[in-house]
Amino acid sequence: MAVGKGIATDLRPVGGVSLAVGSAGIKTAGKTDLALIELAAGSQAAAVFTRNKFCAAPVHIARDHLGTAVASPRMLLINTGNANAGTGQQGHADALACCQTLAKAAGVPVEAVLPFSTGVIGEYLPMARIELALPDLAAQRGQADWYQVANAILTTDTRPKGHSVVVHLGDQEITVTGISKGSGMICPNMATMLAFVCTDAKLDAKDLQTLLQDTNDQSFNRITVDGDTSTNDACVLAATGASGVHLQPGTKDWSRFRAAVQEVMLELALQVVRDGEGATKVVALSVHHAATSQEALDVAYTIAHSPLFKTALSASDANWGRILAAIGRAPIEDLILDKVSIHLEDVPLVAGGERHPKYREEQGAAIFAQERFTIHIDLDRGDATETVWTTDLSHEYVSINADYRT
Repeated sequence: MAVGKGIATDLRPVGGVSLAVGSAGIKTAGKTDLALIELAAGSQAAAVFTRNKFCAAPVHIARDHLGTAVASPRMLLINTGNANAGTGQQGHADALACCQTLAKAAGVPVEAVLPFSTGVIGEYLPMARIELALPDLAAQRGQADWYQVANAILTTDTRPKGHSVVVHLGDQEITVTGISKGSGMICPNMATMLAFVCTDAKLDAKDLQTLLQDTNDQSFNRITVDGDTSTNDACVLAATGASGVHLQPGTKDWSRFRAAVQEVMLELALQVVRDGEGATKVVALSVHHAATSQEALDVAYTIAHSPLFKTALSASDANWGRILAAIGRAPIEDLILDKVSIHLEDVPLVAGGERHPKYREEQGAAIFAQERFTIHIDLDRGDATETVWTTDLSHEYVSINADYRT
């Protein structure tokens, strides 16, 4: 089950990027479960990773390889069906062996390979099958497209996720294309489950990392499905420079390029939350006039993570008392309840600490029955505004996760 449509744009090829997919039978025989994103020599890559302290072996290795001066990233290797998390020294050795096998087959330094995994936690990779499949994966470089890669990295997702934007700068053209996966265990803290965004623009390494962190904070770090941060979260932004257009902050073209990257990142994040496990509704929680950005986020996430709110949402029950209760327990000091106002879309719900005199239950029921809507919360404490997107909590979410390993 998912809300709305999936990929809405053609996923454009990016100069300097070659793609491949393969099958190692990691969880299901014959299923495509390996993907490779090859970056041309001279490319730059930036990444953000989960802050979950129990992060997976590939996260450790990808961080280490990104931090080395030996080689720039050339190969992004992704497997689904197994997270290789909670696997100790053996898991680390297996992830490194995957890098070594691919590096040998592709003719690049092992440090140029960044590994990424998603799937069941606590199980070892089937290394015999994976190492057998990796040389063939390397040989298939350039034979796949973004749609095939997006499909190859799915787990409980119901559909692939991707978005492209083309930026015209005079007589020059720059492409930004990204894919992501994620459906459950979604409450990113630095990144989403997995996301890979590539552009053919040329960027300096420092500018690329800053751009990724800024756009990530306003996209993947503003969604939640179930409040769980994965052990494997990672988001990569790569710039190949194949277009020959060198972009730097402060120049006339930077703002248009940055807006394109932000659009791709936010659209990918929203596709993740629209495909939340068992989701039938997506709600934007916009908190206005908070004292600080963090205060606005605290209120929004307290509502978004309330099981009572999320189950009422699933039942299309406009039980707005659950919104009030969540706001009241958010970690906000000296909150003056009489100043708080709430609107469901443009329908006034709460004012002066009580139900707005013009609010009618049938109005709330009509809005809660919609697939998508926005709840506006005004704290009347300052100038900060933040928005968080979340889903309902349905019977299907419980079924998916109860049966995940069976």
